[in-house]
Amino acid sequence: NTSKMYAKTFFSNMNFDSITINPYMGSDSIKPFLEFNNKFAILLGLTSNIGAKDIQLKNTKEDFVFIDMIKSSMEMGDEKNMMYVVGATKPEYIKKIRSIIPNHFLLMPGIGAQGGDLNQICKYALNDNIGIIVNSSRSIIYASQDEQFALAAADQAITLQNQMKKILSNRK
Repeated sequence: NTSKMYAKTFFSNMNFDSITINPYMGSDSIKPFLEFNNKFAILLGLTSNIGAKDIQLKNTKEDFVFIDMIKSSMEMGDEKNMMYVVGATKPEYIKKIRSIIPNHFLLMPGIGAQGGDLNQICKYALNDNIGIIVNSSRSIIYASQDEQFALAAADQAITLQNQMKKILSNRK
């Protein structure tokens, strides 16, 4: 009931296009978000923070907790209504993730200040539709502490944008 009301609030009342949700509460917490056309549930898969090792990177009988979650969530939705958070700080897992969900978009936090490298993640994360949404918050919002903050933040954002343009132009 709670997830159904959250989904209605964010997707109908507030007209959000997507929302990040925690899939570790199970299908009844995910499915209400998947019932809306042209909206996306972004499931926490493998986050960029250090604490990902506490649960997501625990070994299961077959793999890791986050891999088992991705596999089981695929039965609930598809690339038309689900994306996954995959931290840019953990590039060693991206190739395997892409083998499981080749067509889903990945929201990739952790570029820049957290140590994620755009070139490294693009090597395995990009798909035929590009397939990634890059997030670089700290490098931009903490670009400067002085009066020139807005200019420094803009410079950081433009630098990242130009890096992505170069990567995408080299794909052709």
